[in-house]
Amino acid sequence: MNQLRLTATLAERDTLRYTPAGVPVVNCILQHAGEVTEAETPRQVEFAVVAMGIGPIGQRLERMPLGTLLDCEGFLARKHRNSKTLIFHITRCKAFEKD
Repeated sequence: MNQLRLTATLAERDTLRYTPAGVPVVNCILQHAGEVTEAETPRQVEFAVVAMGIGPIGQRLERMPLGTLLDCEGFLARKHRNSKTLIFHITRCKAFEKD
């Protein structure tokens, strides 16, 4: 199963673009920082991941301010057919409400 769920901050975002078929697409970078447990030991984890939203998800990401904390679900795929680079394709995305 290829499924990824990530809580991350919207760190960077490209301008909304459209595919030749007219589907909206936005590329972005999500940053995550947190603690996980590995081999019964707490570990601090920080990273950035290249992501994209297509269709309504892309339009929603385009309207969100940078710095928004997101709860995202999706899958990993190669950036291009012959590429070894992975990109997170977001299929569900929700902004956390501010207190």
